[in-house]
Amino acid sequence: MIAFASAVEPLRLANRALGRPAYRWLILTCDGRPVQASNGIAIPADGSYDEAAGAAAAVVCAGVDVQTVDTRDLMAKLRGLASRGVTLGAICTGPYILARAGLLDGYRCTIHWDNFDSFHEEFPDLSVTQELFELDRTRFTCAGGTAAIDMMLSIIARQRGKDVASAVTDQLIHHRMRDAHERQRMELRARLGVAHPKLISVVGEMERCIEQPMSCADLADRVGLSTRQLERLFRKYLGQAPTRYYLGLRLERARHLLLQTSMPILSIGLACGFVSASHFSKCYSEHFSRTPSQERRNPRRGDRDASRPIDRL
Repeated sequence: MIAFASAVEPLRLANRALGRPAYRWLILTCDGRPVQASNGIAIPADGSYDEAAGAAAAVVCAGVDVQTVDTRDLMAKLRGLASRGVTLGAICTGPYILARAGLLDGYRCTIHWDNFDSFHEEFPDLSVTQELFELDRTRFTCAGGTAAIDMMLSIIARQRGKDVASAVTDQLIHHRMRDAHERQRMELRARLGVAHPKLISVVGEMERCIEQPMSCADLADRVGLSTRQLERLFRKYLGQAPTRYYLGLRLERARHLLLQTSMPILSIGLACGFVSASHFSKCYSEHFSRTPSQERRNPRRGDRDASRPIDRL
């Protein structure tokens, strides 16, 4: 819902700033019926996908578990629009649908950080980044959430001028238009609630080295500490040993891949630094109290949103 509203509202406010309807939009669904957002709010539709025939641009908005939804009708419509030169955009997990349709081949794109790893694994040949948004010729994608505001502000600035985009920014109380290259996630310092530079550096290395984990000795050496000093830092600021923290990062990455891709479990284990399926299953079970196969067959409702994704043009 937040990504959807963040994409639409800047267009409404641009019309207000210009004093004329420079932008018009329709909300379209497969059958023209309302769709329900993951927060339970139903969004009425203006029609079915067939109404998109005369559009200058079409934007796909998708939500959680997008990979489980049958989007064949939508992909067929998008391919038809692309063949006629229509500009295509996607917000939140919408890039997944464009990618499945083969409509991001040769274009830069981005997606929500929570889906980045699984998206990159499933579409390894795509030029996917971790930018807030990407504007590449006739394709535009963003990471979702309020990043949709910044993407639309950038489009408005290009099409209607910076003064109009600035006026929209003020109306949104957005303070400033974020650049595409700004971070999707908070900096590690803010996420961890820790200011120690060497600890932050080590955690950053851990997050970058998931498939081939580094040893504690190598991590400590990288920041000029002894292994014992590194142990003390982790226990003081994060309440656990560095090996335990590192394992948790790798298992969380594995969980994302289990829930968001159809990769074989062994491949997921290897991608997260485990040397065998049995080792992966043992560590996963100890951490999450369920096996990887159980996680995939029956995701816990409390951990994943049970509502079906929104997908629309």
